[in-house]
Amino acid sequence: MIAIVVAAVFFAGMGIYGLVMPAALVRPFGIVAAGPDARNEVRAVYGGFGLAIAGLLVAAALDEGIRRGAVIAVAAALGGMAAGRLIGALRDRPRAFYPSWFYFCVEVVLGGVLWFAVS
Repeated sequence: MIAIVVAAVFFAGMGIYGLVMPAALVRPFGIVAAGPDARNEVRAVYGGFGLAIAGLLVAAALDEGIRRGAVIAVAAALGGMAAGRLIGALRDRPRAFYPSWFYFCVEVVLGGVLWFAVS
């Protein structure tokens, strides 16, 4: 249960940050969200998605009937994100540990903890 709540807080934080400060959220990756369309995209993908996942995890924490499936889905999404970063790193080497490898580690650890929380 603690792992689910921690993951929900992480996604809620990402979601709120993505909605409120979209350009700042992607800046560490070298992405410039200069125009309204770019900021809208960040708000949708980081903001809306983050809050939706946080909501799903809160629902999973409260409802044992959906817990396993919801948590496995989020763990799989985190695994997919980590896999995408790893494939990207094989093609384009990150210049430093932060942000790419840092978030890779967060995704692997959080996804693994969630997976084991429901197995």
